[in-house]
Amino acid sequence: MSDGPSTHKKQTVYLALGSNIENRQDHLVTAIARLREVIDLHSISSIYETEPVGYLEQPNFLNMVCSGETYLSPQALLHYVKALESSSGRQPTFRNGPRTIDIDILLYGQLQIEQEDLVIPHPRMAARAFVLVPLAEIAPDILEPGSGKTIQELLAKVSKQGVQKFA
Repeated sequence: MSDGPSTHKKQTVYLALGSNIENRQDHLVTAIARLREVIDLHSISSIYETEPVGYLEQPNFLNMVCSGETYLSPQALLHYVKALESSSGRQPTFRNGPRTIDIDILLYGQLQIEQEDLVIPHPRMAARAFVLVPLAEIAPDILEPGSGKTIQELLAKVSKQGVQKFA
């Protein structure tokens, strides 16, 4: 049996997108359009401007979150977003470095996956206001499967400093 799309039932997924290389907003819009090829998007958050994390000597990011349903398996979705990042001009740099587009799979249904190249729920999601603020905007009451807490509850535990709605 193949691992093609028809062997999987549709799953709800949440993805985080970020960009800090000009034109940041264009990179996000293009990525959303490309994600529509494999995800039936239901919700797209506002765009937030956020300060960089880790490596600070770089421009601010624009961040957003989207959700929808896909037939792709978690691994197939990972391969798709990595190819999308690459085709959008993302160059391999160092951890937390500047990028044209960064797409992280936050949640895939209620699955918990720990593989070398894929961890779901995203391992640093609960500590990142730049992920939780837009995620809480579109899905405040969904449960993060690892902790059993809602996104709203996770957001209440982090500082929202440096996360501003983008005009």
